[in-house]
Amino acid sequence: MHEPRKVGSKIRVLVVDDSALVRGLLTQILGEDPAIEVVGTAPDAFIARERIKALNPDVLTLDVEMPRMDGLQFLRNVMRLRPMPVVMCSSLTQRGADVTLAALELGAIDFVAKPAMDLAHGLASYAAEIVAKVKVAAGARVRPLQSGPGAEEVRQLAAAAAAAHGALRFRTTDRVIALGASTGGTEAIREVLARLPADMPAIVISQHIPRAFSGPFAARLDAHSALSVQEARDGQPITHGHVYVAPGDHHLLVERDGAKYRCRVTTTLPVNHHRPSVDVMFDSVARSMGPNAIGVLLTGMGTDGARGLKAMRDAGAITVAQDERSSVVWGMPGAAVQLGAAERVVPLERVAEELLGLFAAPTAAAVAGA
Repeated sequence: MHEPRKVGSKIRVLVVDDSALVRGLLTQILGEDPAIEVVGTAPDAFIARERIKALNPDVLTLDVEMPRMDGLQFLRNVMRLRPMPVVMCSSLTQRGADVTLAALELGAIDFVAKPAMDLAHGLASYAAEIVAKVKVAAGARVRPLQSGPGAEEVRQLAAAAAAAHGALRFRTTDRVIALGASTGGTEAIREVLARLPADMPAIVISQHIPRAFSGPFAARLDAHSALSVQEARDGQPITHGHVYVAPGDHHLLVERDGAKYRCRVTTTLPVNHHRPSVDVMFDSVARSMGPNAIGVLLTGMGTDGARGLKAMRDAGAITVAQDERSSVVWGMPGAAVQLGAAERVVPLERVAEELLGLFAAPTAAAVAGA
């Protein structure tokens, strides 16, 4: 059984990677932080298994691709037998994206790019990222092993939602839901979308994710939802029943175009160290849509999105934040709650229900009693 770290003690990390060079680099980077102790390294899953038993680390950094047993299979075993916080080290490729998204589905807390051997110009920023993510992982809520719903289960969830709420009504034809997330968000978003029917208002999403990952992320969401999910394109019309995911390394904004709305995809400077930034998207929605929008802020590290959600609420939008218990990391939604930005604070499993309730047609009994 994985024992929780004692308050005030160093974060004990086990580095698992088949490259001796990478093991050495990660050991050096992490070991230079006074709050972290690298208690050991392992070149493959079999040695890692023994060292987990012997060293009882608080956090595992795990290479996606390793000999003898790949990182995904090893992670599946870890999360079934000894759940613990895991940060994946992934290559920024299509293959790396697919495997990393699967790892997040299995319960990994977060991921970092596989360190390049030429880090002369980027070592400081890379070191800051992995140190920050290991620290967040040490305090994150580890989810039990789970897998996403298959196509048939998605159809059943969507049908159940439609049956429970009847035909959806729209106060206007241009309602939009703006949804932001970071750490833990890929799976939180998937869970929300899987429970929504195909005739929902349009949804725009900003999830902190690298450029190489946003396309596979959108495709994965599309496979787990009755809605049509795609990576947003600049100038694309926003229509109901569709979900638009911000491309990695690009901001996604919503702009009015006459009586319609369009996606605006830009590469302006990062905000809150992020591009896409949830604040940028929320601010644009507050300006262009006012009370015709709904803002949703899910699990994530940091404060991005909190100020923008407050701007949405001040503009008359309904705003929702994920609660602390169900968040992998309650940084972003917690900051929103502290700012008074969230009108409603609900657990993840109720977010879809909350959204559906805003659009549900009144029942015959309610109409009769009106």
